Amino acid sequence: MATNNFRLSARSLSRLDGVHPDLVKVVKRAIELTEVDFMVTEGVRTAARQKQLVAAGASQTSRSRHLPTANKCGLSCAVDLAAMVGAEVRWDWPLYPKLAKAMKAAATELGVPIEWGGDWKTLVDGPHFQLTWKAYP
Repeated sequence: MATNNFRLSARSLSRLDGVHPDLVKVVKRAIELTEVDFMVTEGVRTAARQKQLVAAGASQTSRSRHLPTANKCGLSCAVDLAAMVGAEVRWDWPLYPKLAKAMKAAATELGVPIEWGGDWKTLVDGPHFQLTWKAYP
């Protein structure tokens, strides 16, 4: 994968506050590798926000990796990314495997095990990336 000129915005970087540093490193490396620009839409999530997402059917668990309290380290172990085409956020599915390719490449390069929500069998979640439960309980 060739490098590009994409950079995380100050807003995206601020959304990484409270996210496990290993996942932050993966996101920062992935923006250098990706062929599709992206922004961070969510890192740390509150219990109230998670409850809203479960009620709306956008999540199936109250134990999301976004919740610092769900993880032994007390940090968020998940991020949601949105594909950007120009200045526009895009949710077209074909963009998300491209983001996943960059995230997985960055994770492999850095030795950080991650999971992509797009690989899940139920509630496929293309924007979602998380550290594995096994390596990061």
